[in-house]
Amino acid sequence: MPSKDIEKSLKDASYDLKFLLNRGYRKKVALNFVANKYLLDKNARNYLARKVFSTLTSFNRIIKIVNISSINNKAIFIDGYNVLITVESICNHEYSSIIICDDGVLRDTNAIFGRYKINSHTEIALINIINLLKLYRPKCVYFLYDSPVSKSGELAKLTNSLLKKNKIQGNAVTNKNVDYELVKLVKHHDGIVATSDGVVMDKVENILDIPREIFKKLLK
Repeated sequence: MPSKDIEKSLKDASYDLKFLLNRGYRKKVALNFVANKYLLDKNARNYLARKVFSTLTSFNRIIKIVNISSINNKAIFIDGYNVLITVESICNHEYSSIIICDDGVLRDTNAIFGRYKINSHTEIALINIINLLKLYRPKCVYFLYDSPVSKSGELAKLTNSLLKKNKIQGNAVTNKNVDYELVKLVKHHDGIVATSDGVVMDKVENILDIPREIFKKLLK
C-alpha cells in the first residue's frame, strides 16, 4: 500500500495533469512537468500515464465501450498482449497494479509489455478470456500478438490450441504492427476491438474491455 504522502502526491499530480491536458498540453510534456514537480518515481509516472486523460478524450472513449452482451454474432479482434497482461494480473490477484482509468477501461500499471514472458499463469489467463467470450457467442475471435515480443509465436500457438479446444471460430497470429492491423481489420469486418490502448481506442468505433468484465465476475 502506498503511504499517505505518496497517495496525496498522486492525487495532486493527477489533478494537475488533468488540468494541463484539458488546457491542450501534450501528454508527454504535461506528464514530465507534473512528475518533476512532485518528484515522482517511474512507477508513479506509469500510473499517471495510464490513468489520467483529458475530459474530452475520456468522454470520447467511454461512449465507445460496449456491453459484453452486444458481442453476440460479432467478430472480436483482441489486442493480445494488452489484454493478456492485465488479465494475468487479475488472475494473480495483483490488484494494487490494476486501476480504473479516466477513459473508462481497466489497465495494469506495471508496464511489462516489452518484457513479457510466457509463464505459469499465461494459460490460466487465456482460459479466463476464452471462457468469458464463449458465454456471449461471438461470431469469431482473433488474437493479435506483437511479433517483436519474445516467443510471441509460441503464445499464438497456445492460443490457437485453446480456441480449437473450445470450438471457437477464429485464430491467433503475430504481427509487426498490431495497432494498425486491429484498426484495419475491425473496419473491414465491422467488428469490435478488445483493447485499452489509447491510440487504438481513438481510431475504432466499438471497444470491449475484457479485463474489466473478468474482474467483475471474479468479485461476484
